[in-house]
Amino acid sequence: MRPALLRCALALLLGMTAAEAAIPPAPERDEGEGPYTQLILRGVTVINGTGSPAFGPADVVIENNRIAEVRIVGSADAPIDAERRPALKPGGRELDLSGHYVMPGIVDMHGHIGGDEQGVTAEYVYKLWLAHGITSVRDPGCGNGIDWCVSEQKRSESNAITAPRIFPYAFFGQGRVGPMLTPEHAREWVRDMKKRGALGMKCFGYRPEILEAAFDELSKQGMGSACHHAQLDVKRVNVLTTARWGLTTMEHWYGLPEALFDGQTVQDYPPGYNYMNEQHRFEQAGRLWAQAAEKGSEKYEAVMTELLELDFTIDPTFTIYQATRDLMRARTAEWHQDYTLPALWEFFRPSRTSHGSFFFDWGSEQETAWRDNYVRWMAFINDFKNRGGRVTVGSDSGYIYKLYGFGTIEELELLREAGFHPLEVLTSATLNGAEALKAGERIGSIEPGKLADIVVLSENPLANLKLLYGTGHIRIDAAGEPERVGGVRYTIKDGIVFDAAELLAEVRAMVAADKQAKGIERLLQPGR
Repeated sequence: MRPALLRCALALLLGMTAAEAAIPPAPERDEGEGPYTQLILRGVTVINGTGSPAFGPADVVIENNRIAEVRIVGSADAPIDAERRPALKPGGRELDLSGHYVMPGIVDMHGHIGGDEQGVTAEYVYKLWLAHGITSVRDPGCGNGIDWCVSEQKRSESNAITAPRIFPYAFFGQGRVGPMLTPEHAREWVRDMKKRGALGMKCFGYRPEILEAAFDELSKQGMGSACHHAQLDVKRVNVLTTARWGLTTMEHWYGLPEALFDGQTVQDYPPGYNYMNEQHRFEQAGRLWAQAAEKGSEKYEAVMTELLELDFTIDPTFTIYQATRDLMRARTAEWHQDYTLPALWEFFRPSRTSHGSFFFDWGSEQETAWRDNYVRWMAFINDFKNRGGRVTVGSDSGYIYKLYGFGTIEELELLREAGFHPLEVLTSATLNGAEALKAGERIGSIEPGKLADIVVLSENPLANLKLLYGTGHIRIDAAGEPERVGGVRYTIKDGIVFDAAELLAEVRAMVAADKQAKGIERLLQPGR
């Protein structure tokens, strides 16, 4: 979470107040073409997001901002039957996309819209998201303020800005002066957030009777919820607690191993542990899954069964902790030089005050523990999915060397590593997120009647998810030379066609100009 948001969370827990600082809103839109009275994507192979296999060639007909028809127009590897193709109406536009693939726009369920501490702008974040096919984002906490976030939501909805559609969730207690002292305080706060346009709440924990009242009021108001079960309150409020109260999605994995404890009631903290020492916090978090009940045990089965019966959703955000198991890989990702702003790079470097910059002395012991942590964590998530549980895609980028857009694609790769079939990965990234947001009737799949949120790719993402990265994928060509392939070609949001390469070029220009203004030739690794 944003450092300011972390301070707000701790302030609420400790009965203090904390101020928010917002970044400037995005400028008026100057990119994208459309929507059109009719737009036809000709000759594509469709991955519709429901888990069904790809099919094509097909023509996808978009009228204004909605999908009007998906028509199969031939057989694979055979000439297209021209008589089966939908006719182009006067004033319409068609794109010959023979050999291309289309999939629904990605729904990132954990996307913070930057922060003043990171030195990024909303425009920078939005363009990186759209360039990677991300057409919807839930901001879990609205660290720039709920009014700012709702304003950006409305501007995006009217397509006044170049941005994904935004689902604003307020951090529990946001905007309130002083602590929540009674259940009624929580109910009043939920009703106030509803009036101000919030679609849900994100919490980290709180006194059980007060937090339970908030969940009850959220249900009455038809609002959603997300929870990062922070260690400061997880003893009293773990994943099972909030799931029983009606929690929509759990973020990360905190609170889940604690629900699986069998033979202990608290994490095995060492005597010198201090939650506000982030190396302590994250180092010990990497040893937590080893303390949870094993698969097949009575405790494991009881927790798994209850979560499934509650129609629970897990938003694991594997990507945000990836540096813990291989710090050098995260620090040296090839996109940093061209796409990471200098201020954000500075924010990433080891620091005792920047949230998520906890690599004070991160070595092989910590990485080894975290690799084991991932094996156990991924096994639970894959088992949950296999038994019918809903798993979504969230990135939490902007921290721990994870860059907006790129981090979301890394999350897809990590779901694949966890055992998901590529079709299951893309369903998690699209329809599952839409359903968790109660927006499945509008977005999340390529079907008639839904909003035209579509990603166009020149190659098959089911064969290689790396093709979705803005930097593309390296492949040897017929002459034996390495070449770059892939990357999103077009991101269509609400019927508006954005050229992904142009968006990436604009971000590169932002970064280059900022480096030049600051006299920086290259981003240097920490300690150099």
